[in-house]
Amino acid sequence: MVAEAGTGREALDIARREICDVLLLDIAMPDQSGIDTLRTIRQGQPELPVLILSGYPAQQYALNLFKMGANGYLNKECEADELMTAVRTVFQGRRYVSSTVGELLAQSFDRDPNTALHTELSDREFQVFLRLARGATVSDIGVALSLSIKTVSTYRTRIMEKMALQSNSDLTYYAMKNNLLD
Repeated sequence: MVAEAGTGREALDIARREICDVLLLDIAMPDQSGIDTLRTIRQGQPELPVLILSGYPAQQYALNLFKMGANGYLNKECEADELMTAVRTVFQGRRYVSSTVGELLAQSFDRDPNTALHTELSDREFQVFLRLARGATVSDIGVALSLSIKTVSTYRTRIMEKMALQSNSDLTYYAMKNNLLD
């Protein structure tokens, strides 16, 4: 191990100044999400192997993180030998797919490609999606739906991942294109 970071920004600093064979990254970090950190790393260091280790269920994030450039995804509850296998695999330039993620990949082939992305959202995610698409701020949405800002931000992250969108303007464009706005 070269270094350890407690925040996304620290992870970015370490990745820039240290020679890392593999970056082990969590999704939930205090200052910026691992998702945003991964996106930034891919812009500056696309060749750096990144293994995501998360407490979140794979079905919420894994497939989209692979699309964003992650080389592997593991749940924090994995066994130590699986973690070592994953680190070695991504170090060798390959992707590590656990049996859980492999099953999700197989299920993704069964989905109807004509199904609109927003139909995959939960009811609460859809509420947040519509408000974001209309231009509401995270704090406005929190007040309107009686949710904390952190909870709304988590919903926003999930929505962006599920729909493979990058920004609020992408949300608005999608909503307009699919006639979801009044």
